[in-house]
Amino acid sequence: MLTPEEINLRLERVLPLVQKPGRYVGGEYNQVRKDWNAIETRVALAFPDIYDIGLPNLGLAIFYQQLNARPDVLAERVYCPWVDMEAFMRRDQIPLFSIENQRPVAEFDILAVTLPYETLYTNTLNLLDLAGIPLKSQDRTRRHPLVIAGGHACYNPEPMADFIDAFVIGEGEEVFEDVVNAYQAWKRANRERSELLLSLAGIPGVYVPSLYRPHYQADGTIEGIERLHPAAPEKITKRILAKLPPAPARFLVPNIEVVHNRISVEIMRGCTRGCRFCHAGMINRPVRERSIEEIVETLQKALDSTGFEEIALLSLSSSDYSHITELIDAVTTRFAGRNLVISLPSLRIESFSVDLMEKLKGSRQGGFTIAPEAATERMRNIINKPISTQQLLDTVRAIYSRGWPTIKLYFMIGHPDETLEDVQAIADLCKAVLAEGRKTIGGRAQVHAGVSTFIPKPHTPFQWVPADSVEQIAAKQALLKHELRGPNIKLNWSDPRDTMLEAFLSRGDRRLGEVILGAWQRGTKFDAWQDQVNHAAWQEAFAVVGLSPEFYVHRARFVDEIFPWDHINPAVKKSYLLEEYRNSQQGVLRGDCRQQCYACGILPTFNDLRRSNPGEYWKCPDVSRARASLPADERSV
Repeated sequence: MLTPEEINLRLERVLPLVQKPGRYVGGEYNQVRKDWNAIETRVALAFPDIYDIGLPNLGLAIFYQQLNARPDVLAERVYCPWVDMEAFMRRDQIPLFSIENQRPVAEFDILAVTLPYETLYTNTLNLLDLAGIPLKSQDRTRRHPLVIAGGHACYNPEPMADFIDAFVIGEGEEVFEDVVNAYQAWKRANRERSELLLSLAGIPGVYVPSLYRPHYQADGTIEGIERLHPAAPEKITKRILAKLPPAPARFLVPNIEVVHNRISVEIMRGCTRGCRFCHAGMINRPVRERSIEEIVETLQKALDSTGFEEIALLSLSSSDYSHITELIDAVTTRFAGRNLVISLPSLRIESFSVDLMEKLKGSRQGGFTIAPEAATERMRNIINKPISTQQLLDTVRAIYSRGWPTIKLYFMIGHPDETLEDVQAIADLCKAVLAEGRKTIGGRAQVHAGVSTFIPKPHTPFQWVPADSVEQIAAKQALLKHELRGPNIKLNWSDPRDTMLEAFLSRGDRRLGEVILGAWQRGTKFDAWQDQVNHAAWQEAFAVVGLSPEFYVHRARFVDEIFPWDHINPAVKKSYLLEEYRNSQQGVLRGDCRQQCYACGILPTFNDLRRSNPGEYWKCPDVSRARASLPADERSV
């Protein structure tokens, strides 16, 4: 294994020959460097994409600050090299290294990979290979790092089960500490690697896939999940924090342009809106909020330590933050005169949201984004998006009248109950929005329509339905392209094949691991990049393994079918999701569950946490009041 000094010598020859050498040299302001030899446990935090995308990732920022605050732990960052750099690394035998100290990743104790979305899977294999770490967990020994993974994609861990030693399910701030402590105890005791995995399986929220074996029926569906050791729990319930920990404030200041040069503060975690297609809205329950004082003080510290001029106040539904008006007033008052750009994403479609944005004068540099998702009342009832076209147009009129020239509209196509009439309604609504703009501000009005394609994600009410076919998606996109032409209107869409890729990766079982491996062996990586993804390689990999993507993507599920992810418990009951699926078939709307509890199952999971951690940050209904609103047969859940 090369030393850091040898790696640096080889990098000196290579870096002048690659795009953006600043991706690989580190030295950013607020970087943490510790004495390698004085630290007990060394953790490599990996984002399996390039530096430009990985550096602003809020999850990595949280763990970078948290772990480096421990005197016994060192945390350094790892990103995937771009294709030009990778070619030189393989040619010159430069192993994948950390940014801070240029240490080979294989020398770390723990390699922690964040997987926010499924199209990072082949990059993860490439990252392991560049590091010289065996791809499959079963081939690793005591001398290899413990490979763990967390993130939203890990709520169905099975496609990556062969490659990851342990998955963190749920919120990682507490469980990561537990994993590090378990590793330290194991290393001091000098035990076998198998004993480390058993120890990790005993930590709530940690899934060790090697302790489970799926069994399949003749039709390819899951017959059951066998536990191979009594230490393995039947279900792995996600970890939930009683209270959101302090937000990071010492953000890394990059030396090159990255996707977001800004301060990001999570003001609220979770959502109570119940959109039936939304994976994040289901798995991030319950809602917890940070106080106004904590948010403002975090922003002050972050501005003082970075010099950034953009702030993002993040959540799944920012205008549902209980004291949002007071928060905006506090932020604008505290930082008046600093010419900051303050963004507040994920706003509801109502004039209240426009009034909020009006307070953020700096944010007017960009467009105003709203997400109706569907354009007909029928489709909105199916997906549980209770807004009317008139409400949308009233909001649009308010936006244009306050001086925003551009409105960005986000829609979704591809639900199996959608018709071409529903798609035509999207085009008609976009034209109506533009017409409102022209009446209000004239020729300056613009509409940008982004049309994504529905994917029936695990742990959502739509996990039982099939995805639309590539041919049907293409036909719907062709209709929109024909209708939405001309000046002042712009349409963005996704390649239907990219949608199918994400669909089978998110809905796959453990057998898909061999497909992922085969695709990577055929050169597939950077699947999230349209100019890099290799769909032919994926098709070849499926054919060699003897599986079909249609089985995972285009097949409706039986109501009583066992899903590959059923042993992963997001604390939202499968029976509730099934009830919501049936409501979608009847076009039944469900309101905000802050006002009424619908017995999703989250209450019993965190009741003890709430009792031992009282405070205003809990935003689910009071337990007794919530249960009193339920049918008698559901009050015990």
